[in-house]
Amino acid sequence: MLAQAHGEPQNSDSFRKLCCGCVRKLSARKAKKKKSVFWGIEVAETLRWHGWELGKEMIKHLILKNVHEKTQKLSYRCPSTRFFFTVFPQPITLSPGMSLTLPIIFRPTEKREYEDSIYFKKAEGEFSVTLRATLPCPWLSFPAAVQLPICAVHNVTETTFPVRNIGDCVTVFAWETPSPFYVIPDCGMLNPGAECVVKVVFQPKVAAVYDVAATCWFGGEEKQKRTIQLKALAKYPYLRVRVTEEESEGVQPGKFRDVLCFGSVPVGTTAEKCVEILNMSVVDAPCRIERAKDPLLQDHVFSCDVSHGVVPAKGKLVLCIRFQPQTVGEHSTDYFTIVSAGCLLQTVLKVVGLCKGPLVSLHQYSVDFDWINLGESLMQTLKISNISDVSAYYQFDIDGRGSVFSLDRPCGVLEGTTTLALKVTFRPTHPISYHRRVVCLVHHQEPMYVDFFGTCHSDTDKPAILQARHLSWYRTNMVRGLTFYPPDILSAMLKDGKLQMDEKGALMLPPEIPQDKPPNEYLEANSMTEYFYDGVSSDLALFPPHVSVSHREYDFGCCVPLHKVEPLPLCVTNHTKGKITVVWTPNDSSAFQVNPKICDIPPLKSSAFRVLFQPTQLNSLYAAQLEGFAFYKVLRHYSNIEEDATICPSWCLTVSLRAHTYEAEREHFIPQYILDVPKTFPPVAPNTDTYCSMLLLNTGNSLITFSVNQAACPSVLLKPRSGHVIPGGHQIFFLSTHPVNTVSQQHVLPLQLNSCPGYTKEIALQSSGESLLLLLEDDGNLYFKPVHIGTSSTRMYTIKNCTRLPMVFTWKIHQSDSKILSVSPTSGILQPCEAMAQAWTFSPDKETKYLLRAMVFVRRKSPDPMSPKSVRYALRIVGEGVLGTIRAQKEHLDLGNVLVGDLQSCSIVLLNDGICSLKYVLSVEQRITRPCDPEEVLSDPLALELEHSRGTIPARSKAFVRITVRPARRLHYTWSIKYAICTPTATDLASAREEQQPLCCIVATGIYPTICIADACSAGSASGISKLHLWRLFSLDTLNEYLDRDPAPSELTYRVPTRHSTCLIPPVYTSLLLDFNFGAAPIGSEPTLVMLLLANKGVVPVEWAFLFPSDQKIDMEHWAEDAEFSPHELHQMRIQDNHLFSVSPKSGKLLPGQEESVQLSHRHDFIGTDHLPVLLKVSYGHEILLNFSGVTVEQDQCYIHFASTKHLFTPIAIGTSHPPIQIYELYNGGSVPVTFEVQLDNIVRIQEENFQHPVFVCLTPRGEILPGTTGHIEWIFSPLEAGTYLVDVPIHILGGESALITFQGVGYDPNTVEESATSSEVLPSSDFSGSTKLTVPGQAATLSHHRICLGNIPEGTKASRLVFLNSISESKAVVFAWRISTCKDKRVLEIAPESGVVQPGESIPCFITLRPSGSASFYSINLVCEVYIQESLVQYKRDLQEWEREKERQAVEFTITDKDLGSKKKPKSSAGRSSDSAETENLPESPAVIRKYKTLPPIKNHSTPDLPAGHFQRRLLLDKEASRVWVKPDPPKPILLHLGVTARSYSIEDFFSDFTAEFPKCFLSRPFSDQPLENKFVDGSRDRDMMDMDPKWLSLAAASKQELQIVTDTLTGVIRGLLENTQFHDAVRRTLDEPIPYFSQFHCEESVELQDRRQCSTVPSRVPASPDLCPEKDGERKEMRQETSPNNDLLESWERMRETLHHEQLREQELMSRQPAFGNLVELVLENTLQNILIEASRGEVVLTARPRVIALPPSPFRRVTNPAPPPSRA
Repeated sequence: MLAQAHGEPQNSDSFRKLCCGCVRKLSARKAKKKKSVFWGIEVAETLRWHGWELGKEMIKHLILKNVHEKTQKLSYRCPSTRFFFTVFPQPITLSPGMSLTLPIIFRPTEKREYEDSIYFKKAEGEFSVTLRATLPCPWLSFPAAVQLPICAVHNVTETTFPVRNIGDCVTVFAWETPSPFYVIPDCGMLNPGAECVVKVVFQPKVAAVYDVAATCWFGGEEKQKRTIQLKALAKYPYLRVRVTEEESEGVQPGKFRDVLCFGSVPVGTTAEKCVEILNMSVVDAPCRIERAKDPLLQDHVFSCDVSHGVVPAKGKLVLCIRFQPQTVGEHSTDYFTIVSAGCLLQTVLKVVGLCKGPLVSLHQYSVDFDWINLGESLMQTLKISNISDVSAYYQFDIDGRGSVFSLDRPCGVLEGTTTLALKVTFRPTHPISYHRRVVCLVHHQEPMYVDFFGTCHSDTDKPAILQARHLSWYRTNMVRGLTFYPPDILSAMLKDGKLQMDEKGALMLPPEIPQDKPPNEYLEANSMTEYFYDGVSSDLALFPPHVSVSHREYDFGCCVPLHKVEPLPLCVTNHTKGKITVVWTPNDSSAFQVNPKICDIPPLKSSAFRVLFQPTQLNSLYAAQLEGFAFYKVLRHYSNIEEDATICPSWCLTVSLRAHTYEAEREHFIPQYILDVPKTFPPVAPNTDTYCSMLLLNTGNSLITFSVNQAACPSVLLKPRSGHVIPGGHQIFFLSTHPVNTVSQQHVLPLQLNSCPGYTKEIALQSSGESLLLLLEDDGNLYFKPVHIGTSSTRMYTIKNCTRLPMVFTWKIHQSDSKILSVSPTSGILQPCEAMAQAWTFSPDKETKYLLRAMVFVRRKSPDPMSPKSVRYALRIVGEGVLGTIRAQKEHLDLGNVLVGDLQSCSIVLLNDGICSLKYVLSVEQRITRPCDPEEVLSDPLALELEHSRGTIPARSKAFVRITVRPARRLHYTWSIKYAICTPTATDLASAREEQQPLCCIVATGIYPTICIADACSAGSASGISKLHLWRLFSLDTLNEYLDRDPAPSELTYRVPTRHSTCLIPPVYTSLLLDFNFGAAPIGSEPTLVMLLLANKGVVPVEWAFLFPSDQKIDMEHWAEDAEFSPHELHQMRIQDNHLFSVSPKSGKLLPGQEESVQLSHRHDFIGTDHLPVLLKVSYGHEILLNFSGVTVEQDQCYIHFASTKHLFTPIAIGTSHPPIQIYELYNGGSVPVTFEVQLDNIVRIQEENFQHPVFVCLTPRGEILPGTTGHIEWIFSPLEAGTYLVDVPIHILGGESALITFQGVGYDPNTVEESATSSEVLPSSDFSGSTKLTVPGQAATLSHHRICLGNIPEGTKASRLVFLNSISESKAVVFAWRISTCKDKRVLEIAPESGVVQPGESIPCFITLRPSGSASFYSINLVCEVYIQESLVQYKRDLQEWEREKERQAVEFTITDKDLGSKKKPKSSAGRSSDSAETENLPESPAVIRKYKTLPPIKNHSTPDLPAGHFQRRLLLDKEASRVWVKPDPPKPILLHLGVTARSYSIEDFFSDFTAEFPKCFLSRPFSDQPLENKFVDGSRDRDMMDMDPKWLSLAAASKQELQIVTDTLTGVIRGLLENTQFHDAVRRTLDEPIPYFSQFHCEESVELQDRRQCSTVPSRVPASPDLCPEKDGERKEMRQETSPNNDLLESWERMRETLHHEQLREQELMSRQPAFGNLVELVLENTLQNILIEASRGEVVLTARPRVIALPPSPFRRVTNPAPPPSRA
């Protein structure tokens, strides 16, 4: 990995990498001079002098080159100092590409540094070249910083960087490097211009970020230093072992997670599998692979060639492990440890494997040849099978050349899962019965035995035929010791009753006692035991021999010369009680012969034989096996046998012989062989035999003889000890040893081949006994952490089998501790060298400390009688039972507001302050506190999810539980989280519910992102629309109401704006369809602009978007588009392509509390009605389809825009005496005035249906509406009964289209409907606020409110509100003027001031006063404030005055020229023209007109598109002269500010009955309305039937104004007197209390009393108490005066006169205060006072919210007694 050196740039050509400390000279000492180009002149920036000497001149040449394409001229100035000089300055001219060399001479006078400059001057400027002479100094150049590769802890990385001596002298350097960095070399010397490569080595011990400075000291006497930043990063490595699933299949990992399983591998073969060492870190990780150190004697069947390596970062290292088993059936286990550098991390890999061998079996274990005649032969088939897939080497221990029994393939290889049919041939040489038990040796398997037997008859000798039952009886008789007697003796004993026959036919001795034990039976011995314990190879034998031979194996040695070979004496001993005959099988082709061939041997006697060796050639090997049979002589004829059970088979005698005839100087044949021998004996228990097999393969072409010196290693038995191997054949050996203890023994067997000591192979084997040794972890101690009572703790504890034999373990726990302590598994098998992790569980039941003991018993898997039965080990367990609790770090967690359907996650911290780990189960209970439908909420899933509901918290620690909140509704959620400690009896939530403890409380509020329309205003063509009407056109109330609801699931199909449609008209997923009606305007007029203020009233950010159909369509290829479009699609495409509707901005994001204005516009470019569905999408919220619609009409078309075809009247109570007037609005969207007429036919029909009761009355059936304004149709809805009334009324537009409007009114019974229900219907209300927030472009002033609601007011009162007109312009003053649309509104509404000027930044208060008069009515008045910029208005007036003066001048002035005198044309007079004609007409024929145009000011051209709608006729003047007409200046266009005033007026009696509590707050300025009586009924607005009017009313209406005033004042006095007269009140009460017999049943006493109480509570409040109204007090005074003495009469009369005068004065004041004029004056003063206070507060002169200050005044020196007058009452 390469490193980057930061600092000075490296040049790969300037240095090369060398060994550390190597220095070299640079090829070019001087680097290329840096040059610059000044105005086409290329010259070096600096000239340097190095190595100069005092007293000598040094010349350097400065080269100037013209690199420009033109000839350059320049001059220069000589250097200013005397140390640098050049030739005398002269002009220089350089042609393109030419150069000039200017010599610069340096002449130093002292040893110091010099610097100067030479200046060159050109026409473009001046430039200079620096001249510098430096002293020789050492200086090293190397990078400022070096970044080393990232390195693992305890690993090493390195990089190099160059160090260059750029100084002028030789320098010595030395490095000081902080740990863990060091450099090579750390010191050295550099000649000038030389460089060396320095290596930086980084070897960290701790993972950290290293940024240290290494210091380089260099120089001569004065040392200098430079530093270099060494930067490196060290990280800890993390290695993991990955084993594929198929390679670890079937293995229970236990404590070791990484287990490599080889499965069953054939013995002698090698299996290889790979594992991957993964490096999960970002650094290269060196590691080493170690095998578990095991002191046991074992042959490592597992091997790995890799002992160490480096795993690349984020990479892997493939590790190949081989398995080469040697012992069949052995389970092998081993452990490899991957240790990272520094032993930081150790990963254990467990490898297991099973050795499988051949499974060879014979189909039959005896071959019966029955009997044949002498000289004949018989062949039988013997099948041998290998059911394993492992190849098997087999060998029958029989020499077919010298035996009567022979096999065609006595040895060979049996492949896996194959069966081989062997041919066995029987060729008898003597007429006797033959029997030979032949062993079949199999490599890596125990030997097998097969019995060959047959009988041979001759003409003279016919022995008894030997059969299989005879062999069975023989073995039984041999066990019973009866085979040492010949058959004749046994027959005699059987006759004499000394013997008996058992149920199987075998012989047995008669039992002495009937209850004695049964006779012995023959049991098949182990084949390996039978093979070795034959009495020859071993001193032990299963049964004593009947016949023995003195030599079973014999070596003649070297038989040279051939004719002097000594015969071998052979002795055969008869151990039986009968006479036997020994017959040797002759083999004429063999060099070995026995003499005599046949011999009889008496009982218990021996006979001598000689074995003759007759070699035929020298230098050869000879080997053979002699075969002989011994049998009882009595068996030579069957007639000698009386009992079949006494027949005894013959005994086979074999002698192995070998010899050689090699001469002394001749070398023996070199044996070519393969020897397969194990290194160790299979493990066994001490004092137990162990066996193994060995294979010798003869791979040569000559015979191999072998012999083993048994005496050299007596501890090992080997069979056969000598023999021969034919070419291509093999010999199978079996070895046995008997380890007596666990000490390892080394066995060395010399195997001599070809009878030559030089060809001796030493076979080394090891053996040892295996005891029952179990290793317990931590020396048999198991410690448990403190455990909560009732819970359990589980620990893994490892036990290991330290032997090479499998063992069975069993744990025993005391019964009293079984409920506290348990282990799994309690028993099992430990394979050799295997470690097993067991799970121990500690479950304390009380708060105490525990010290427990457990025992483990181990024994062998297959117990041997010689091995101990079992061994026990003790385990000491220490634990403690404690109590603990869990608490939350925050008991109350408020998640705030969460979007419905969205996720919000947080973590709760659980604290365990105890000393024990706690296993917990969490539960959640959900509560909802806001109103909702309980049934719907119950079906909702739990809105809080726990990442895990159960877990464990260690002692004195904390745990984090991740919770996720997903509210399903807009509700307030409260979740109570409880916990329960997991116990064995309460492992789930249901069983632990009783033990739950509160943990914490989490609250959250589900919300939707909500927006609302806070304000709306219009501009452009819709500037005349009032805000209330605009809210109706755009259905903003419905929109806000719907936006406040919860969105439907269908609206959340796409939570964010998405292109999801493949068609031009996207599908609709919302149930709400709203109309955004832009109204109407003439074609060519300015666009209709509507500004909406979107406000985020919620607490989360809101993303919104207006999606046109094109914004919802998926972009597709052209071939996928549908070429045929419907008319509806074409209509939408035309609207979108021409941008008739636009929204700006189309999307946005609002933070909580933030507001943003959106401009909607409709262009009037095409005549007709435009419709466009626009989707308002709130991300994660509502999805509302808005139908944008707008109408464009022709210029002179009469058009009334109806917002809807249905109008709802405000509900009216039945029986209302004065139903209010209601208004229906019509908007003129055209450019000409419109006259409308209401057809009243259906209204008359409704009246006739309701008994001539006028339910619907139209007060304005005809009217005119100006362009761009709103007209009102006044209605009175008077229901006759409770119910709904509908009437369809045609409204005709003169010159336009008519419309049929459905008017609907609802009448209700006030006695059944609550007042609160009806009061909400009193005034029309909208959801928009009263304050103004929106401004249109160019708006210079705003109103503080755009709507004021005066509420419910009675007639005769007035209501005022204060509205501020604020100037938002910083530099321009504005002029305002209020405009009231209708005359009726002007009568009831006052505005002060009506006009004025507002300075920049100033606010003008405007008082709006409503004086309702006449009929009860609903007031919805649209006040328009026209705002002008004062400068534009002044400029307009100035231009208008100039235009008018010019017009007057042109009207009276004309010029007569000579050319005009002779003209016959009569000029037209311009004096008689009207002003309008002067604006537009142009007469070029008149000379006067031509004169006029010469005095005109500069001509103004008006472009046709910018002309307003009212000046269409000017478009005709497009000729040349028309462009010179001085057009009358247009007035500036005002900004219209709309102010909506709403109120409802009542008659006094209705207001008093409906709003009794509010009545004292109202001031009645006159007893009746200020409107004259003649105005009440002259217009006939309140007359139900104008044809039936009373003549008295007509005469009253004809009275004068003065007469009406007199009558009014008179009646006022009379009524007030009655209201204030208490006697009149008492008389009225008495008349009400008198029962009237008949009419009393028509009134309710309770209602009368209630009305009486209301009147009593109202009247006294208006009439203050006076002294005249207290007769009791006057009586008391009279009595007091009578008690006075007569002497005081004068004083009393004086007092009486004084009191009389005082009472008269009070009465006059009271009467004065009750006059209407006085009340009006007081009201006016109070109103002006409040207005002044509000104005001063608005200007900041008064702070209304300041706390009042209390000033304590000193007490007055004397007390004045006054009688203050009572406050005047309000009428």
